[in-house]
Amino acid sequence: MKLAITGCNGSVGTRVVLAALAQGHTVLGLDSVPCSEPLAGLLLHHSNVATEDGGPPRFTFKRVDLTDFDAALAALEGYEGIVQLAAVRTPADYKVMAHNTNVVISWNILRAAAELGINRVAQASSVNVIPLVWTDRHDFDYFPLDEEHPCRPDEPYGLSKVICELQADTIVRRYPLMRVASLRLSWSLPSREEALRDDPERRKNDLWGYVQEDSAAEAFLLAVAGENGRWSGHEAFFIVAPDTSANEDSIELWQTYWRHVPLKEGKDLNGRKAFFDCSKAERLLGWVHRNPGE
Repeated sequence: MKLAITGCNGSVGTRVVLAALAQGHTVLGLDSVPCSEPLAGLLLHHSNVATEDGGPPRFTFKRVDLTDFDAALAALEGYEGIVQLAAVRTPADYKVMAHNTNVVISWNILRAAAELGINRVAQASSVNVIPLVWTDRHDFDYFPLDEEHPCRPDEPYGLSKVICELQADTIVRRYPLMRVASLRLSWSLPSREEALRDDPERRKNDLWGYVQEDSAAEAFLLAVAGENGRWSGHEAFFIVAPDTSANEDSIELWQTYWRHVPLKEGKDLNGRKAFFDCSKAERLLGWVHRNPGE
């Protein structure tokens, strides 16, 4: 499949590029800044970049401003699927930068895909559609969190991700052949150990969530290239490891920090079970979180 991966210089984008090449896809990397040294270095030592017959390389890079619709349209022409990762990753100034940049880019990508007949898009949303890291206001209705939980952000980054999901709802209504996945990604890291903190209170606001970076990359590729017939239109998915990044049992964490939040009927927090329910991603995408060596 010919895939365009926006935001390819980022930590998630780099892993998606490498995973896509390993699976045999042809990849166009798009970013607003020159190809990063980490990405270039990894590609230099990656055996799947070159073609066996000496043809064009299976990875090319293009610098493009995706807030410019016409530039996005031109860059994406000829591709079959898009992994949309380009974004400001924090609330930044807590005013307009993250919101305005993210909302414009996500709409430009979706609208360009519709114009070009690109019917497969996987875009990065965030666990922060539900107020977590970037706010002091935590309004949880129940644990574990799932896609049915209301999204009530009070800061510009989370709001921009809610809007990108609304944009996806809108585009598939008008273009019903399109299929868009919004992946609500947790903190993407090489390993669980890198998410551990000595004091669990330091991670309570993001509910001790994490996702192993290569497992996150696999979720994007399943969403954009998988054809199991289990879903259509637009769907949102939590992409979080099934365990927490704390050494304490989850029940202990719940009783210490979030005892006022009820557990959803039929659910539990036994062992180190995560505060996020990713069963929808497993059921529809076939995604199962894996740590290195599993």
